[in-house]
Amino acid sequence: MSKKLYVGNLSWTSTESEVRTAFEAFGEVTSVKLIEDRETGRPRGFGFVEMDEAGAREAIEALDGKDFGGRNLKVNEAKPREERPRW
Repeated sequence: MSKKLYVGNLSWTSTESEVRTAFEAFGEVTSVKLIEDRETGRPRGFGFVEMDEAGAREAIEALDGKDFGGRNLKVNEAKPREERPRW
C-alpha cells in the first residue's frame, strides 16, 4: 500500500527529478508532483510524493526539517483535500 506525502518549503528551482532522488533513498517512489501556479506556471514551493508505506515513514523521519536546496523541508503525511465552496 502506498502513502501520499506533502513536501513543503521547496526551493522554486527544485525539480521533480531531484525530489524523486531524495525520496528514493527510503523506498519505491510511485509519483512526484510539484505544484505550479495556474496563472503564471511558476512553482509554488510545495508538492506531493507517493511512495510505499514503510519508506514513507522513514522519509518523514529523515527529511522533515532537513536542508534541501538551501531550505528546510516540511515533510508529513498528506491530508485529504477539503471541499471549498464555489463562488
